[in-house]
Amino acid sequence: MARTAYSAAGAATVGPYSHAVAAGEVVYLSGQTPLDPKTGKLVAGDVGAQTAQCFENLANVLAAAGLTLDDVVKVNVFLTDIGDFAAMNAVYATKFAAPYPARSTVGVAALPLGARVEIEMIARRG
Repeated sequence: MARTAYSAAGAATVGPYSHAVAAGEVVYLSGQTPLDPKTGKLVAGDVGAQTAQCFENLANVLAAAGLTLDDVVKVNVFLTDIGDFAAMNAVYATKFAAPYPARSTVGVAALPLGARVEIEMIARRG
């Protein structure tokens, strides 16, 4: 099966990858860090502000694929400080309604460009 790739003007990339790739009805979104797509730089502020920017970037990628946050079935969150979990979770809770997507949250040593959070998603059409 051939891959269908999607790119979003409202999201930045820092490497050779697609913003999202569809395989049948499933769409895999690459991880988004809190880059401002207009400047290519990390947004200023705490992990809450960075989480909000990740979601803005991801929403733009979903829209490029004809999807919304309502189509998301799995989310993976990566934090450089697991102590930021509550602040990230407070923003996260405003983005979804029940039934919530499945989710994993993992503490990592570092993220690209010094980001404190990165979020990736899997969505499904229909």
